[in-house]
Amino acid sequence: MMEEENQIEEMEKSIANSAEVAPEDAAALGGEQVNSVDQQGVEAEVVEAGDAVSGTLEDAEFLSKLGALQGEVQALKAQLEDRTGQYMRIAADFDNYRKRTQREKEEFEQQIKCSTIIEMLPVVDNFERARSQIKPQTEPETTIHKSYQSVYKQLVDCLKRVGVAPMRAQGVEFDPTLHEAVMRQATDEYPEGIVMEELQRGYLIGDRVLRHALVKVAAPLEPVILSEETEQNNSES
Repeated sequence: MMEEENQIEEMEKSIANSAEVAPEDAAALGGEQVNSVDQQGVEAEVVEAGDAVSGTLEDAEFLSKLGALQGEVQALKAQLEDRTGQYMRIAADFDNYRKRTQREKEEFEQQIKCSTIIEMLPVVDNFERARSQIKPQTEPETTIHKSYQSVYKQLVDCLKRVGVAPMRAQGVEFDPTLHEAVMRQATDEYPEGIVMEELQRGYLIGDRVLRHALVKVAAPLEPVILSEETEQNNSES
């Protein structure tokens, strides 16, 4: 029994001895642990600083590329605006050229048409003179008269289809843009400045004067000045 108790005491002492640590050993062990912690903290700070520097460099490179791209975008915008302005000016010039050439073409065609019709008007005048002056007496003369009057009608219808219209000058006020006064006659039948008679018919094509009408224009009557002898005779009578 005593032996067993002795064995137990020896075991407890052995455990206690193994659990005790010398102060020097404990200090050394604690220093190693502190140094390990400090080293880990420094390494972490270095890693963080490196990451920060790397991030700053990457940000600077990104901002540099972004600035360059923005500059290119602005340059392209300016170039686009310049090209757009050039295109608009060219398009406007071409549209003006197209309208001008179309207008010149229409004007040229109208001039040719007018020149051709003007050459035909004397023929129309001759038909009208014949109709007003020739009075057929016999049946053969009437037949001939009707035949050339049918030709005259066809000619007038043709002129109407191309836009030619005769002026009606008699009884209207004299207009120098439409009429040409070849005579002035004093009369009290018409007011002054009114066309008394159309001597040659004028023609229009659209709103353009193809040929001015030759007209006789009314003028006022001159006042009659009586002599003294005439006045005495009138008073005595």
